[in-house]
Amino acid sequence: MKEAMGDSVVIQAERIAGDFLLEQVKSSYQIIGKGFVNQVCVVETESRKVVVCMNNTGTYPSYIKEKWCIEQAAALGIPGPEVLTIDIVDETAYMIQAFVDGDNGLDSTVLKSDVWRQLGKYAKLINSIQVKGYGENLIDPVHGEFHSPSHAGSDGSWLGYVQYNINSLTESDRLIELGVITQMKSQRVRKLFENLKKGTFRFGLNHGDISLKNTIVNQTGQVILLDWGNAEVRTVHGDIISVMQCQILDGDPNIGEFKAFLDGYGISVEDLADMRHLLLLRAFDNLRWAIDRSPDQVESYAAIAKQVVDMIMD
Repeated sequence: MKEAMGDSVVIQAERIAGDFLLEQVKSSYQIIGKGFVNQVCVVETESRKVVVCMNNTGTYPSYIKEKWCIEQAAALGIPGPEVLTIDIVDETAYMIQAFVDGDNGLDSTVLKSDVWRQLGKYAKLINSIQVKGYGENLIDPVHGEFHSPSHAGSDGSWLGYVQYNINSLTESDRLIELGVITQMKSQRVRKLFENLKKGTFRFGLNHGDISLKNTIVNQTGQVILLDWGNAEVRTVHGDIISVMQCQILDGDPNIGEFKAFLDGYGISVEDLADMRHLLLLRAFDNLRWAIDRSPDQVESYAAIAKQVVDMIMD
C-alpha cells in the first residue's frame, strides 16, 4: 500500500508538470526526507527538469509567500530556485520550480563553515527586504505586508505575543510541572519578558529555517537557498536566534560553524547577550504551542526550553 501511495504521488507530479510544460515526461522520482512538509518530486521532460511540490489547498497561500520571498531575495543577489508557477488542481496546491543542480548542503564537499558564513551574509540581506506588519502570513504581496493570526490570549501583534507569554507564567503553569522552570525562576522570567515590552526592536523578514539542509551548493561553490515556507516578519535577529537554538540543542552548527555564520552576518558572539532573552521567549512560546497543538513534540521543546533557561538563568 505504501508503495502505491508513493507511486500515486509521482503520477500526480508527472501529470501536473506535463500539463504545465506541454511535454512528454521522460523520468521522475520522489525526494524523500530532508525534512520536507510537502510531497516533492523531480520530473524530467525532453527539454526541462523541474521540482514539483504538492500539498493540500490550505498550503496555497504559503506557496504564494515562498514565490514572493524567493523573488525578493533574488533581487538582492541571494540565489534560489526559480518558481515557474503555482496553482491548484483537484484539491492539490502545487508549486513548480526549476531544478537546481548541485549537492544538498548536508552532503556537499565544500567546507561547512564556508557555507554557514555565506548563510550569515544571506540572513543579513534578507533582513533588509522591504516588509510591513508582523507574523508569518503574507497577506499583501504587492506591499510585502505580513500578518499574524490572533489566538486565545494574543491579538497577533508583537506586544500581544510577549504579553501572552507573560500571562502564561502562572502558578499552575505546565512549564513548572515539566521541570522547565521553578516557581522562583518563573518570577525572574516574568521580569525579563516585561523588559522586552519596553525594548525597541527592529522588525524585518526572516527566512525561518536557515540550515544546511535548505541549501544546494553547485559546482562553482555557490550556495542556493531553498524552502521559504517558514518565512516571517519578526525581530530582525530571528534567524540568528533560530540557528542559536539549533546550536544549543544538538551542536549543529558546531561552535566554529556558528561563529562563521555570525561573521557572515557581521556580528560577534558578544553581541548575542541581548538576543538571549528573545531566545528564551521563542523557546517558551514554541513549547506552549506544542502543549496546545502538538503533544508529541512537547518533550523535545521542553528540552530546548530547559537548556535555554539553564544557559540564561545561572
